Amino acid sequence: MAPPTLPWHDFLSVWAFLAANVASPGPNVLNTVALAMGSGRAAGMGSAAGVGLGIALWCLSMTLGVATLLAAVPAAGVVLAVLASGLLVLFAARYARAAWRGWRQRGMAAPMVQDGAGFRAGFRRSLAVNALNPKALTSWLAVLAMFPVSRAAAGDIALLCGGACAISFGLHAAYTLVFSTPAALRAYLRAGWLLQAAAAVMFTGFALRLILGLRP
Repeated sequence: MAPPTLPWHDFLSVWAFLAANVASPGPNVLNTVALAMGSGRAAGMGSAAGVGLGIALWCLSMTLGVATLLAAVPAAGVVLAVLASGLLVLFAARYARAAWRGWRQRGMAAPMVQDGAGFRAGFRRSLAVNALNPKALTSWLAVLAMFPVSRAAAGDIALLCGGACAISFGLHAAYTLVFSTPAALRAYLRAGWLLQAAAAVMFTGFALRLILGLRP
């Protein structure tokens, strides 16, 4: 396989977006936290592995699909950028509302606890959540508007997807290690709205970057 050819900043901006998206409370995070709370670290690590693989599969399929589209219709890149800008603004607004709601309620609700699951059950459950999560599709549309897919070689795509997998697994493994303790869970529920607020700010910045890039 050919080595990566794109500069590092192309990857770092995407990975930063993914880290903010993956770390923010959502179906995947709540599933991992619930498994770690109710079934222990083995189930939580299974969930982390499922998230990592699921994100890698989303990355590979979406990257190859968008690359094919841009090769056939180069003007589709502008349409994708406009669509992604709108999605990022929508994400930012949703995170801002969630942060406001969490701040007013002085915390977040605890996720439903899953009891009796092991590594394999956590892995399967996490893959199912990834496959059925509409946030994943819209997130990758936004990602691929930021990443220069049309100039990416095979090594670039492999590095992008490998990094996305590692970031996703690492963050969910950290959630598993931290939230298998009651004290850490209580702290998370009290301050989770801060993660939502930070994600809203970051997503607004990514949207502005895309919008400014559309200027002639």
